[in-house]
Amino acid sequence: MFAPHQTGIQRIEAYFSGKAYRPHRHDTYSIGYTINGVQSFHYRGARSDSTSGDVIVLHPDEVHDGHAGSSSGFRYRMLYIEPSLVRDALGASASALPFVKNAVLGDTRLLSVLQTALGDMDNPLEPMQFDQITLLLAESLLAQDQSAGRLQPAPIDARAIAIARDYLNANIDRVVRSEELEHVTQHDRYSLARQFRTALGTSPYRYLTMRRLDRARDAISRGVTLADAAALSGFSDQSHMTRQFTSAFGVSPGRWRALQTRL
Repeated sequence: MFAPHQTGIQRIEAYFSGKAYRPHRHDTYSIGYTINGVQSFHYRGARSDSTSGDVIVLHPDEVHDGHAGSSSGFRYRMLYIEPSLVRDALGASASALPFVKNAVLGDTRLLSVLQTALGDMDNPLEPMQFDQITLLLAESLLAQDQSAGRLQPAPIDARAIAIARDYLNANIDRVVRSEELEHVTQHDRYSLARQFRTALGTSPYRYLTMRRLDRARDAISRGVTLADAAALSGFSDQSHMTRQFTSAFGVSPGRWRALQTRL
């Protein structure tokens, strides 16, 4: 399964039994996780085995192969991201691209980012979501390679944060691009995202998503149909709203509506 094409990033899910890939290399970071089975490969002169919940990180231009480590095969999801995006997200404070020594990691932080990035393979990532994931991936990779440099917290521009928040509040019902926030705040997207998260505890994309969900909940409580609530709240369709709603609140919109009628 291939997610819709987006420049700079590719997302896939696949199942293999036996031999999967001959030795080859990518000019991207290859970052993913094993869903089930044993995913085995040779990389930098050693064999590695990844099982359910393990994270895999392969550096650009490093030769590797792939095969099933057990008779049941393996299923995995993988994200391929151009190094230039990682470089841009890290900014001048990182002296080099991060190199992760261990190809298989039990990194819950990186796994969480990947599960968000790869959770919805049917739809493209929204522009701000794309940038958020790029930043989180870059920071997670840097955390695994301190020799590449350490990001220093930037001073917070409170005025810019307020402008960004007000702009997002005013544009809940549509897709907002990072270029728009750059224009109104005069900060680059990654610097703004770091400051926004420090000041408000969340990313610009997550903030926008939660404001959409606030509007959706209000609409549903007033008896608006789920499909119309999704449209009013800026979601691409009802299934998009349902996924975000369930992820945020632990129940589906339909279940939440049923609970409201009992109160």
